[in-house]
Amino acid sequence: MKPAPPLAVITVTFSPGRHLRALADSLETASAGPTVLVCADNGSTDGAPEALAAKREGVEVFSTGGNIGYGAAINAAVKRLEGRREAGEIDGDFFLITNPDVRFTPGSVDALMACAQREPKVGAAGPRIEEADGSAYPSARAVPGLFTGSGHALLYDVWPDNPFSAAYRSNNDMEVQRTAGWLSGACLLVRWGAFDDIGGFDERYFMYLEDVDFGDRLNRAGWDNLYCPSSVIKHDQGHVAGKHSRVTVPAHHKSAYRFQADRHPAWWQAPLRWALWCGLQIRGMFQLTKGS
Repeated sequence: MKPAPPLAVITVTFSPGRHLRALADSLETASAGPTVLVCADNGSTDGAPEALAAKREGVEVFSTGGNIGYGAAINAAVKRLEGRREAGEIDGDFFLITNPDVRFTPGSVDALMACAQREPKVGAAGPRIEEADGSAYPSARAVPGLFTGSGHALLYDVWPDNPFSAAYRSNNDMEVQRTAGWLSGACLLVRWGAFDDIGGFDERYFMYLEDVDFGDRLNRAGWDNLYCPSSVIKHDQGHVAGKHSRVTVPAHHKSAYRFQADRHPAWWQAPLRWALWCGLQIRGMFQLTKGS
């Protein structure tokens, strides 16, 4: 019998340091089947991706040409893999997206695959993401509407218990399998056909909310986003973002504005877009002043 082709595991690297090796180590017990770890490198300077690929089979690195953003790097990796998919050299049904700072628990990839395979309408499936203390990160949520999303974005830092944030975080049951509006891009099993159907990630998002946009477009195209708590991963969340707030805060606000502006494009909605833009600029100044 011909062995099953490996599952392609795509990660975007940008000087990932020790995290990348820990990711590769955890993949060895995450699935009983073979995997190939494909590093879409956005300009690493620490040499970690190349060093790992030189020492370990099943790890590949290619340069995206610069820091082109998360979604664009995933798209570039998918395009690079298409020929191997068509030739049957990698799994033709699914591929896995993961952050380099993720660690898979034993059997977690197989559990995620089994969960997704049971439902033919699943376009993407996501695992339970645990923090360092074992608590579950709310990685499966409803798509934020204009007022809920804007209110949460503008008020959460100064009023964490505001009603907008409460509504945004209300669907946070991390104990049961369920569909969601979107799933965290930190770890996402994606059906090739669904990815092709919506054209992959929107490359206008440099970082932040590309996973929200991706999940929302999957839903609009008739695919489900399925949360699978039977699969558990660990995530060292925010270890990079917290060090580069001068870049990450404006990027987050730009993405938040783009997401809502795309979904409210009518001329008569211009005052709403203007109010959102102004509010996000004020919030950004507050965050940067608080963090300085």
